[in-house]
Amino acid sequence: MNDLTIEFKDENEKCLYQQIYEYIRDEIRRGKLFVGEKLPSTRSLAEYLQVARSTVDVAYGQLVAEGYLEARPCKGYFVSPIEGLLDISGSIFPESKSSDVFSSGGEREADQPSHSGGKGTHSPAKESQPAVRYDFSPHAVSLKDFPFATWKKITKNILVDANSEMFALGQAQGDFALRETIARYLHSSRGVNCTPEQVIVGAGNDYLLMLLEKILGRHVPVAMEEPTYKRAYRVFQSFAYEIEAIPMDENGMDVERLRGTGARIAYVMPSHQYPTGVVMPIGRRLELLKWAGEGEDRYIIEDDYDSEFRYRGKPIPALQASDRNGRVIYMGTFSKSIAPAIRVGYMVLPLRLLKTYRENCGFYASTVSRIDQRILNEFIRDGYFERYLNKMRKIYRGRHDFLLGELACFEKEFALSGENAGLHILLTSRSHIPEGDLIGAAAREGIKLYGISEACMGGGQQPHKPFGSTILLGYGALEEQELSQGLGLLKKAWSAWL
Repeated sequence: MNDLTIEFKDENEKCLYQQIYEYIRDEIRRGKLFVGEKLPSTRSLAEYLQVARSTVDVAYGQLVAEGYLEARPCKGYFVSPIEGLLDISGSIFPESKSSDVFSSGGEREADQPSHSGGKGTHSPAKESQPAVRYDFSPHAVSLKDFPFATWKKITKNILVDANSEMFALGQAQGDFALRETIARYLHSSRGVNCTPEQVIVGAGNDYLLMLLEKILGRHVPVAMEEPTYKRAYRVFQSFAYEIEAIPMDENGMDVERLRGTGARIAYVMPSHQYPTGVVMPIGRRLELLKWAGEGEDRYIIEDDYDSEFRYRGKPIPALQASDRNGRVIYMGTFSKSIAPAIRVGYMVLPLRLLKTYRENCGFYASTVSRIDQRILNEFIRDGYFERYLNKMRKIYRGRHDFLLGELACFEKEFALSGENAGLHILLTSRSHIPEGDLIGAAAREGIKLYGISEACMGGGQQPHKPFGSTILLGYGALEEQELSQGLGLLKKAWSAWL
């Protein structure tokens, strides 16, 4: 065949052999090089392109290794049949520009609401809506200020100093150094009393809840606040747990209603309940601890998912800090305080459950890479996490205060709640405008909103008072200019009610 005409691009991060590799690979994918067609020899192509022969050798070698070419002794290189070859772009012959060999794709945010809640006449899921211009997700965080350079430096230093031990399996509960660092951090920031032996590290709370099912047993009756964190509810459902929905009041879970159930486990978020933002006062906390102490096998799961972000008053101590009888199972995560992709959660078991864990779950390998554990440990231990957290508190507080100021014109129709903590506030309609109407009107202006009914266990019905028809307005991922423009469109969308 003729020599290949490859136009090299002046790209600092792409070597010549990679450009040759990508050109030939894409020509084969598009069908421009046919199965069985012979390619130029490495010497011939190197002379034609005016590159070193070793450069072409490396490119051909990669194509042979991936199955695009086959090398026939004394004959040369030929195009292989490509049926069945894995193509991570999702198409054998992609029309878009070829990406790097190690390109990264988008990641779907887990557990997104469907926006079909409420009883309004508008159903945004069934209508053709404009593209989303501003997404007020209560789950989103700001990643623009993440210390990428610091994380990269720590990673590089760890890999340079890595030895064979780091690539061994490691401890099931997570590396001791990280567990020790987490225990110290929890004690200083949340008042949690624990030893590193009580800490279990896992890839997200889903995995940790799975371990709890092995520790607590099957078919355990569990009480959850209504509304609640829906993902935890679905995980408990998958365990075939008997789930009791306990309506909330302004202080959190109603303990008297809890006593009327056969629940052995109470799942609560006392420091900042999701989605309502309620902070459980000390009196209610003591009632809940008293309930747990009334039964030999009763426990409280405390999900402390975003306790780091509080903008008024003193930090709220963890419920576990008041537990004197070993009844609280404490859970937390770095997904909001650092980044969602970190996927590192932790659980603090009461001493009485440690023996059961080691008997029933001690053979499970840790689900977090030891390299990731080492990076996270140094990020926290060396003070980078504290500095980053203080910076993000200041940024989020600024957005929080700006948002409250911009919402003044909404207060005639909407009651504001859940402020001064977390990454979202709540707007509750005073005249009980259906959620579906509010979300649908906003969607037609390119605004994506989230209703509180999506957090209800009953399948999207309106929650009990005092939360009624409520919208969750997240601000974590939106800068002040975006908040202002988004609220301007929201005001236009809701003009009939304001």
